[in-house]
Amino acid sequence: MTAMQASFGSLAEAQCIQHLSFRVRQAGYALPIDLVREIIEYDEVTRVPMMPDYIHGVINLRGNVVPVLDLAARFGLSRTEPDKRTCIVITELTLEDASQRLGLVVDAVDAVHDIDTRQVLPPPPFGARIRADFIAGMAQQEQGFLIILNLLQVLSTQDLLDLAQVRAAD
Repeated sequence: MTAMQASFGSLAEAQCIQHLSFRVRQAGYALPIDLVREIIEYDEVTRVPMMPDYIHGVINLRGNVVPVLDLAARFGLSRTEPDKRTCIVITELTLEDASQRLGLVVDAVDAVHDIDTRQVLPPPPFGARIRADFIAGMAQQEQGFLIILNLLQVLSTQDLLDLAQVRAAD
């Protein structure tokens, strides 16, 4: 096989994955759309005692208790003060054999993008506003980079246990 054929073969294997983009403190972030269940307006969130500061509390989503995490606070910034553009992105993760819904507080939702996996760059070792292990990759867009989040890394093992306890208390 020639180098040109090998190159063409890798082009055939290229894959575009849809991502939801959103803003947290003017920075652009994205999540694979298959993790996103819905987007809702920020509304009343019930505070839960003894939770980390970056967990706003819980909401009732059609009879289900859903923990709500503030991404800005998780990234070490000040807690989000909700305004008219603030949204909660409802995500669903599979943890062991159970699925866990989780709301993410974001400043604004932007759009859905088709991101070519060949164009995703590895996270920078330094210089990002968030920990490198929170970043699955960097996608170049016209207006700059979108930081693709690794949602399982954004939540530590202890966070996942705390969220499971909130759900079990329901």
